Amino acid sequence: MDRQPVLGGERVALRPSTPDDREPLFAVARDREIWAMHPAHDRWQRPVFDTFFDEGLAAGGALTLIDRADGAIIGATRYGPFDPASGEIEIGWTYLARSHWRTGHNREAKRLMLAHIFRWAETVVFHVGEDNHRSRTAVEALGALARPGRLLIERAGVPAPHIVYALARP
Repeated sequence: MDRQPVLGGERVALRPSTPDDREPLFAVARDREIWAMHPAHDRWQRPVFDTFFDEGLAAGGALTLIDRADGAIIGATRYGPFDPASGEIEIGWTYLARSHWRTGHNREAKRLMLAHIFRWAETVVFHVGEDNHRSRTAVEALGALARPGRLLIERAGVPAPHIVYALARP
């Protein structure tokens, strides 16, 4: 399974994140508004971002999003570990420059990631903060369905309820 592919669409390209991406990705992530609805609302802070970035590199699956129009780094996303027993993998940890919200970049990135990973996975799951309505709407637009119940995940030092969405391979 390739969790760090190079993918390209009309609007966005995705490639494996590297240590050299730290500064351009922090330039995007330091915008507090990106994290306003997110349970990890403090990722705009340098030490918190650095931990988040380092965890992504260490875990593998981290991808940097690039605007194909101008080559600018506009955000990041990640594949989580694959669970062979259930056939599931998580897609998440996504953030995108506000200049690229509602432009189709995020939707295209997710569709590229889904098409790629469904070669191996039966189901993709998304863990979305219960109050993160922007992300919930985006995941629902992909066709993902909410599973019953809530999952508590610690974010910013506090247990935060998350909705688990699932999308089965077509």
